Amino acid sequence: MLERSVPPHSADSGATRLTIGVMGAADGPMADAAIASAHELGRAIAASGCILVNGACPGLPYHAARGAKELGGLVVGISPALSRDEHVERYGSPTEGLDMIVYTGSGLMGREVTNIRSSDMVVIVGGRSGTLGEFAIAYDEGKLIGVLEGTGGIVDELPRLVKAVHKLSGAHLIYDADPRRLIERMLTYYREQHCLHPSVHHRRHAAHETPLGATHHPIVGMPKLSQ
Repeated sequence: MLERSVPPHSADSGATRLTIGVMGAADGPMADAAIASAHELGRAIAASGCILVNGACPGLPYHAARGAKELGGLVVGISPALSRDEHVERYGSPTEGLDMIVYTGSGLMGREVTNIRSSDMVVIVGGRSGTLGEFAIAYDEGKLIGVLEGTGGIVDELPRLVKAVHKLSGAHLIYDADPRRLIERMLTYYREQHCLHPSVHHRRHAAHETPLGATHHPIVGMPKLSQ
C-alpha cells in the first residue's frame, strides 16, 4: 500500500519539493492497461512527496493526476489557454483534479516548453505527436526522463528514436514498466547524479563546487550526500 513518504512542503522549511512532469496522450485510443499504469504513476509520485505537473489536459496525464489526488498529492496543470473559459470551451480540458492551473495563453505547442521547464524530471506515458514534442524539448534541455514501458504510442519507439538522434545533450533516460519502481529509480538517480546538472540551463559544477560534502540540500526528500 502506497503512503506519502515525505511530509507536505512547509513555507517555513526553506525547502522546495521536486516536480515530476507527466507527458502523454490526451486523446485517441488508450488501452485499459495504459490508463491503469498512468493512475499508478500518479499515486507513486504523490507517495514520493513530489509535485505532479501535467498539461492540464484529459487522457493519460489526467489519470495520473487522479491517482496523485487519491493520496493527497499536489497537482499543477500547465494550460495552453489564456483563461478558464478558453481552457474548458476551446480546449475541452478538465479543471478537476488540479490544485492549480497556470494559464499560459501560448497554445498547445507553446505550452510544451513551459510544461517541461516547470518539471525537474519528466515521465513519458504513451503519447503521440504532442508528447513527442515534449520529449524532444526535455531531451534537448538535458532533463532526466522516465519512460513508462507498456503504455504504447511513442513509448514503443523511443529507444529507436534516441539511437537515431545520436546526440549528447545531458539527458538521461530510465525505462521501466512498473510505475512505482520507475519513480524510485528516477529519484535515486536525480539525487545522486542529475541534481549536479539538472538541465542545459544550469552551469555544471566545477569539481570543488559539487555538493558531495554538503550538510544541507534545499530539496525535500534529498538526503545528505557524503564524499
